[in-house]
Order: sequence, then structure tokens, then C-alpha cells
Amino acid sequence: MYPPIDDLLIHRDNMLMLDCVTDDGEDILRAAAKVDPQAWYADEHGAMPAWIGIELMAQAIAAHVGLSAHARNEKPRPGLLLGTRSYVAHVPAFAPGEALQVCAQQVFREDNGLAAFVCTIERGGHRLADATLKVFEPSDFATFMEQQK
Repeated sequence: MYPPIDDLLIHRDNMLMLDCVTDDGEDILRAAAKVDPQAWYADEHGAMPAWIGIELMAQAIAAHVGLSAHARNEKPRPGLLLGTRSYVAHVPAFAPGEALQVCAQQVFREDNGLAAFVCTIERGGHRLADATLKVFEPSDFATFMEQQK
């Protein structure tokens, strides 16, 4: 049994897009998300545009990091999505009410907080999107952001 997703992520309200963690390992996390046809992102048909999938992937990465923090009795911390060279969506949109499986597998992590994850979105074993995301988790987020001004 996994903790509630809002214990693992700093996202709240309509920006919390994952429903729960379904599986994890040392370097991998799988989460479930359901397309809400009433959500802010929904198009005129109630679908989620496929480009929103990159946020689902980023939240799966954050949940992976948050689950590790939760195991240490720490609160989740903010991080930064640095980007990807290629986000490939194999569908134009995710259908209203569609149950999605989001997977994030860590491929490297540096001591300074820089990491990369291979991510996928699937429905019933069919790949809908994939990307390698680069992320950064500074040790002190507030100080890091102040230094960027």
C-alpha cells in the first residue's frame, strides 16, 4: 500500500494530475492517472491534449522522489523540469475518462541533484507517449531560485 499521492507531491487542486502510485522499485515508479473531461486542460471533446503528457511524466518523477522522502519521514520538495530533447506522442490526445499508466525510470542521478528519467504513458499495454526527461532537485530550492534572479 502506498501513501496518498498528495503526501508525495507538492502539487495541489487542479494541478495534481496523478491519482496514485501503483508500483515502485529502487529506480522506477508507476502511477495511475485518469483523464478528467471537466479539467482545465480538457479540449472541446473532454480529451487531454497529448502534450500535457509531459506534465504527467514530470509528476511521476516527483512521486518517485517524494516516495523516497516519505520513507525518510521527510516532506516532498520542489524540483525543476529542465526539459527533454524529444517528447513523442503516438496519439493526438488522451480520451475522456481514459485510465493511463505513467512510468518513470531513473537512468542517472548526480550528487548535485541532476537526474534523467525514461518515461512512458501507456493504456492497457499500448504505448501512447515516451520521452527522456531531465530534472534538477536543488538541495535548497528557495536559495537556488533567489540566486537565479
